[in-house]
Amino acid sequence: MKKLSLQDLDVNGKRVLMRVDFNVPLGDDGSVRDDTRIRGALQSIRYVREHGGTLILMSHLGRPKMGDDNKIGEDNSGLTMDAVADRLRDLVGGNVTKSDNLIGPDVEAAVAELNAGDVLLLENTRFHPGETKNDPELAAALARLGDLYVSDAFGAVHRAHASTVGVAEHFEQRAAGFLVAKEIEFFGRILESPGRPLAAILGGAKVSDKIPVIDNLLDLVDILIIGGGMAYTFIKAQGHEIGDSLFDEAGFDRAKAAIAKAREKGVDLLLPVDTVVADAFFATANHKTVAIDSIEPGWMGLDIGLETVAFYCDSLEKARTVVWNGPLGVFEMEPYSKGTRSVADALAKGSAVSIIGGGDTAAAVAQFGLADKMSHVSTGGGASLEMLEGKELPGLAVLTDA
Repeated sequence: MKKLSLQDLDVNGKRVLMRVDFNVPLGDDGSVRDDTRIRGALQSIRYVREHGGTLILMSHLGRPKMGDDNKIGEDNSGLTMDAVADRLRDLVGGNVTKSDNLIGPDVEAAVAELNAGDVLLLENTRFHPGETKNDPELAAALARLGDLYVSDAFGAVHRAHASTVGVAEHFEQRAAGFLVAKEIEFFGRILESPGRPLAAILGGAKVSDKIPVIDNLLDLVDILIIGGGMAYTFIKAQGHEIGDSLFDEAGFDRAKAAIAKAREKGVDLLLPVDTVVADAFFATANHKTVAIDSIEPGWMGLDIGLETVAFYCDSLEKARTVVWNGPLGVFEMEPYSKGTRSVADALAKGSAVSIIGGGDTAAAVAQFGLADKMSHVSTGGGASLEMLEGKELPGLAVLTDA
C-alpha cells in the first residue's frame, strides 16, 4: 500500500480540500501569538496555488465547549478562525477569505466563487459536534466542498475525526501534504532504518503516560535516557528516597519492569546521578544540587544536575540518531531550565540526526532559539508519541492508496 504525496496529484483546476493544523496559541488581544503551525503548512498551500488549484482549508482551534443543546456557547467566541485568517492573509497574500460556518449552503456558495489561487478558510471544525465523533453526515458535507483531499495536519492525524478520517474516505484521490510527508519520513527512519547507535530521550511528568512508548523504544534503541518528572519514579524503583519529587504510583511497577527489560535487551538505560531540588514549586524557591540518593524530605527534584548533563551529553556524542520527547526539567522556570537547555545545545552542535517530538519539547528548543539547529522538530506531540509507540495513526492510514 502506497501513501500518495501532494506532488502525485494533479491540482490544476481542482478544488483541494486540505486539513491543516492551525491550532495556534492566541494572545490576550485575540491575535495569533505564535504562527509556527501556520508557517508549517505554507509549502503545501503555495504548491496548490502555484499549480492552478483552489484551496479550502479546515482546522480546529482550541477546545470549544458544547452546551446542553449540543451547540457552541458564546464563551467560545474567542476560538473563531478570524485571527488565524488574518495571519494567513499576511503570510500568503492574495485572496484569502474566511467562512463563518464549517458546512452549509453559504459555504458551498463561497467555494463555487473561488478562482485558481484563491484560499477559503472554514470555521473551527470543533464548532460542529460531529467533528470529534467522526460523524458521517459531517464528513459527507465536507467532502462536497472539494475534488481532492490533502492532509497536512500532523498534529491531528492520531485522532479519527470527521475532518481527518471520515472526509478522506470520500475521495479516490487523497494524499499527504509536504509537512505530513516530512514527519512520516523522519519517524519512519527511526522505526525502520535508523543510523546507529540510536538514542531516545524521554522526559515529562508520568511514567504511566509513556508506558507503551517506553516498551516499544526498548525494542528499538541502543540508549534510553530518562529525565523530567518521570525520572523520580525510576529513582524510587531503584530503592532511593525522592522526598517531595513527583512520584507516579501507577507507573512504579512499570518503571521496575523497564529497568529489567533494558538489562535483558542490552540497552543503556541512563538515569540522573544528581538533581536540582527546591523546597517549593516556584522559580524563587530555595534550590540546590544534590546527589540523586540524597534528596531530603520537603525537597523536590525539578531539573537534572550538571553531572547528569555531562553524563547524558557524553552518551549522546556516540549516537548517530537521537529522538527526544519530553523536557528534562521545569524548563519554563529559569533555575530549572539548564538541564533541558544544555542537552538541546549539545544536540544542536552535534552531528547526529536529531528529531524533536512536538509539544513541550518543541516549545523548549524554540524558547532556547535552537529549533533551526535540529534536523526535525515535529509539529505533533501526541501524534509523534503514538508513532514511537508503533501505533498506526488513523489520519495516516486513511491516506493509503488502495
